[in-house]
Order: sequence, then C-alpha cells, then structure tokens
Amino acid sequence: MTPRVSVVIPSYNNADYVEATVRSVIEQTYDDFELLISDHSSTDGTWDLLQQFTSDPRVRLSQVPQGGGAPANWRAVTALASGELLKLVCADDLLAPTALQEQVAAMDAHPSAVLVSSLRNIVDADDRIVVRGRGLQGMDGLVPGDVARRRTVVVGSNVFGEPACSLVRTEALRLAGSWDDRSPYLLDQATFSAVLRFGDLVALRRTLATFRISHGQWSVALAKEQAAHARGFHRSIGAEQPGLLSRRDRWVGDVRATGMAVARRAVYQALRLRRRPGVVRIAPDAHTQAAPPTGTRPDPPDGARSNRSTEPTGG
Repeated sequence: MTPRVSVVIPSYNNADYVEATVRSVIEQTYDDFELLISDHSSTDGTWDLLQQFTSDPRVRLSQVPQGGGAPANWRAVTALASGELLKLVCADDLLAPTALQEQVAAMDAHPSAVLVSSLRNIVDADDRIVVRGRGLQGMDGLVPGDVARRRTVVVGSNVFGEPACSLVRTEALRLAGSWDDRSPYLLDQATFSAVLRFGDLVALRRTLATFRISHGQWSVALAKEQAAHARGFHRSIGAEQPGLLSRRDRWVGDVRATGMAVARRAVYQALRLRRRPGVVRIAPDAHTQAAPPTGTRPDPPDGARSNRSTEPTGG
C-alpha cells in the first residue's frame, strides 16, 4: 500500500550525524511513512553507515552522481516520493518523536492547508543548544497562504523554518515546481512561499525538530551576497503576485534581511570562539536579535557538504 507520508533525506558526507538523523525518523510514533535516503556520492563512509537500515521495509536507499549541489539531491530524492505528504530532513538534523503524528493531524484538521510548520531547537556541531523553540514569528494556527507569504518578506527571514520543521502536500510541491533553486541561500524559503500560493499554512507552536549549524567561516562579502539574494527574492514575490506587497513591505523586508545577514556572521564568529579551549560563551536568547537569524550556507563546488542549503532561519 502507498504510505501516507514520504520522509526524504538528502545526504552528503554526513557520517558524524546521519545515523542519529535516520533513527529519529524510524522511531516516530506515527508509522505510515516511507523513508527515502539519497546519497550524493559521499566520500566519508556515509553510504556504508546507511546500509544498516536496509532491513527496515520502510527504508529505501539511492545514490546520485556528483554535481548540482544540494538542489540536485533534494529534487532527486523528492521525485522518488509516493506519499500524499512529504517531509525533507537534512542528514544532520533531528525530528522529535511525535513530529509526524502531530503534523499529519494538523494537516487533516485543516483541509485547506498545504504546509504545516513548527518551532525548532538550534544546536551546534557539538549538540549544544544555541536557541530553543525558535520560529514562526508569532504565527499560530491556520494562516492564509498570502498572509504567510507577505510575512516572510516583511520580517526579512524564513518564517517557515528549515524543511525538517515542515510537512508539505506533495502535490502542492509539484505544482510549485519542486525545490526552487534560483538562490542557493533561499531554497526552502522560496519553495515554501511558492507552495503557499496553493493553500494555507498551519503554524504549530510546538518544538518538533532540531536544526544543526556548523562552524564554517563567514565573511563580510558572503553576508552582503546573502542580503542581495534576499532582496531579489522579495522582488520576485512582488512580481509574481502584484498587490501582495506594498513598497514599504519590500523596503522593511530588505532592511531587516540586510541586518540579519550581518548578525548571522557575528553569531558564527561567536560559535567558533565557543569551541576554543578556555573560552566560554552564553547561548543567545531565543527572543533576541542576537539569536541566529535567517541564513544560508552556499554549496561548495563538490556538491554541498551536507546537502542542505540553509543555516538557521529567523522566526
């Protein structure tokens, strides 16, 4: 029988974390799902580690050749999905045990919904919590799609959160053209915005996922590039749906996106310092601007270190 939910995991060199990620899926309290894992030519033993899960009839493994970065793998594994509902989980993130159960129930309770999103914790590479219960920028319950689309522009960040936070109707994702790869920094935000042209959002104020950030090098030039991509995204939303945004909406969103890009760089510098022996740093409060805002990690030439496109998003 066709499973109700397809959980898809794009992986690339995730040997340190992929086992925990997969276990967080197969140990869900909701069991009407398939788990599709697509490895992007890993060289660190990720593929070998995944073999232990092949005895589970819900699990299917596949591989894609090098090239195309994270979007290529996201699209490839999504194309294999047969479920009515879909959740993409990057191979170093985690789901809470009741994530599928709660999000499927929310989707069933609201037939007009095409996307359910939750709060999430943000942890560093050493599993230390950086921020608790972040996301959604005050949205709660059923939110009209246009309202949610406008909000993600005005606040200058991805209010929907990373894919692990969200459950999407597969047909709506396909109508939207699958994952929007026009910007490597806004892959999930742009995609979920497009999906919401076909229905509404359910905002669940429950922490149902954990998103992991790295300690990569961030530069002023990269912050500027990310802000430029955000401004381009705001323009595209306005062009695709005239009347949705006012000039002030776009201006406010552009200013906030630029500020968040700068703040993001500061947060990553603090995370690097926190790893040095003898240096202690206090995690940012979840309700301050110092907390990690919208961000993205560019895909390196080899096809993306972890086959994700985003770093912690605002909200």
